[in-house]
Amino acid sequence: MSELDHRVRGVDHVAFPTFDPAATVRFYRDVLGFPVVHSICAAGWGPQDHPDFIHFFFDIGNGDRIAFFYYFGLDRGSIGGGPKGDVHSRFGEHVPDWFIRSRHLAIHVDSEEDLLEYRRRLDASEWPCEMQVKHETIESIYTHDPNGYMFEMTRAMRPITPQEDLDANLTIDALLDVVAGPEPTFGKLLARKAELIVERAASWEPAR
Repeated sequence: MSELDHRVRGVDHVAFPTFDPAATVRFYRDVLGFPVVHSICAAGWGPQDHPDFIHFFFDIGNGDRIAFFYYFGLDRGSIGGGPKGDVHSRFGEHVPDWFIRSRHLAIHVDSEEDLLEYRRRLDASEWPCEMQVKHETIESIYTHDPNGYMFEMTRAMRPITPQEDLDANLTIDALLDVVAGPEPTFGKLLARKAELIVERAASWEPAR
């Protein structure tokens, strides 16, 4: 597979709907300290039945932003769906919480000191930290914002090595092979990854 040149420079913004702009502003601006940096007041945009809306943005550092849409006249009850999830995606009781939480936003900070400062801000607010977890290479704190979206702040515990990048590509190539076949399992993924290591190992020493 040929390598494509990488031209993007990060996230411009991610955007979500909200039914509670006041709480959303309290959480992102007043608790976390993310300044409001842009807003769009849109009347008469879109098709004839499209509601008027405001689209507002918070600075999350490095020129990146998180944004929300508030639609005038649209109430939460009109969306429907099950009792679990967030304002965008509603799920039934049978859907596992771990599946719902898998869709989330993570924002990184530079140090443990910064991470703990944001935990202090959250714990003093209406949205206290729900989990603090050390993963393989990162440490993260989690909560849900006023809209029910899972929100993560994270810091690197160590740099990612080139060997880990290589391992990630092996894993993904093995995954794509396994899901293309019948009944994919984690065991089949590991077996296919081992096969790829054997197939490709001879080319790694000259490249190194």
